[in-house]
Amino acid sequence: MPDLEGRQRFDGGALMTDTQLESVAPEVVEPAKKDWRAGRPQIQPEIMTERGAEIFRLRVAYKKDDRLAFLGHLELIGTIERCVRRAQLPFRVGNGFAKRMGVQFSQALPVGASSEAEYFDLKLTEYVDPDEALERLLSATPPALAPFAANYVDRSLPALEAWLNAAHWRCDILGEGLRSDALRWGFEDLLAKKELTYMRGDKQKVVNLETTFAGYDISDSSSETCISFELDTLQDPRAALRPAVLIYEAQRIAAQAGVDGLQGIDSLKVCRVSQAHVTENGLLVKPL
Repeated sequence: MPDLEGRQRFDGGALMTDTQLESVAPEVVEPAKKDWRAGRPQIQPEIMTERGAEIFRLRVAYKKDDRLAFLGHLELIGTIERCVRRAQLPFRVGNGFAKRMGVQFSQALPVGASSEAEYFDLKLTEYVDPDEALERLLSATPPALAPFAANYVDRSLPALEAWLNAAHWRCDILGEGLRSDALRWGFEDLLAKKELTYMRGDKQKVVNLETTFAGYDISDSSSETCISFELDTLQDPRAALRPAVLIYEAQRIAAQAGVDGLQGIDSLKVCRVSQAHVTENGLLVKPL
C-alpha cells in the first residue's frame, strides 16, 4: 500500500507534504460583489430633455384585406416589424433581454376578418415628418396591409390595445334560404340571456353581452342569399365579443327553438370598419 502519511499534494504548482500543509495558514478571500446589472443589455441612448428621454410615438393606421386577412396576430406583428425595418425608420428598441422593437398594436383581429382601420404605435428615437414616415412605410409594406394615415400622439396615453375599446363591424352572412327576422330573433334572445357561452379550443369562454354588445342594424336590402348588418361592440378584458361567434350562436339557438332562416348559412364576411376610444362620459374619441 502507498504511504498515505507521506503523500504529496499539488497547490499552485508547489509540492507540499501533509506536515507542511498543517503549518500554512489558510488565506481568507473576500467574495467578489456581483453587480446585479451585469449582463443586462445597455440602455439605448436617447435624446435627453427637461422632460426626460425624448421618445416620439407615431400612430399609423392601415388596412388588412385580401389573403392577408388570414394572417394570425403574431404573424402580423412580425410582418409589420419587417416593414418598419425596410422603411429605415429610427425605431426604439426596448431595454429587456429580448430587445424587441418598441411597437404596440390594437386589439387582435379574428383570423379571416378584414379591416379598414387597424392601428399600431411605433416609438421613434428621432423625429420624422409624419408624411415622410407614411411614404416610407407605404413603399415597404404589402398592398394588403397598406398604411393610409400617420401622426404623432401623446406618449402618455395608455397602451393602444387597452385604449381602443370600441369597434364598428360590417358583416355579410352568405347562404340559402336566409331570413333577416330569424337573425334578429336570435340576437334579441341572446341579449335577453345577457351572456354568451362558447368553446374556444378546449377552454370555455363566457362573454357578458351587457358590457360588449352595444348595438346592431340589419340592412333592409338583405335577401335569402345574403343578410347584411352592422354591429357595434365594446371591449371587455375578460372576453371579447367576436362577430362570427355571435352569428353562429344565434344560428344554434334559433335551430333549437325551431326558428327557420339561419340553417342555410354557408360562409361569413366580417370587416372591422372603425375603432375608437369611449370615455367614461360616453364620448367617442378617434385614434387619429
